[in-house]
Amino acid sequence: MVEVRTPGGHASSYPLHKHDTDNVPHESSLEETYYHRLNPPQGFAFQRVYTDMRDIDESMAVEDHDVVIVPRGYHPVVVPYGYDSYYLNVMAGAQRVWHFRNDPAHEWIINKED
Repeated sequence: MVEVRTPGGHASSYPLHKHDTDNVPHESSLEETYYHRLNPPQGFAFQRVYTDMRDIDESMAVEDHDVVIVPRGYHPVVVPYGYDSYYLNVMAGAQRVWHFRNDPAHEWIINKED
């Protein structure tokens, strides 16, 4: 379990990453849930869940008390300016290890200089 706070105008679960393949130590297979809270509570955030093959490709507006299930794939969260996000993140798998793989199309962000 992890608690994440994301201020308005920012992203979390970022860079885009996944952990749905049993290939330790490079990647571990973990399902995940997000329990979202927003401040103020009438706020919203955006979450996308997608796979490399795009057999899952969902973008959703999440509101206060919403739960998002991530069975596999990448899963970033973006919070609009004016609202702050908190989510309780729970992961479960056969092994209690967390190894993830970044989306190669977006990995350049890690080395980006401002």
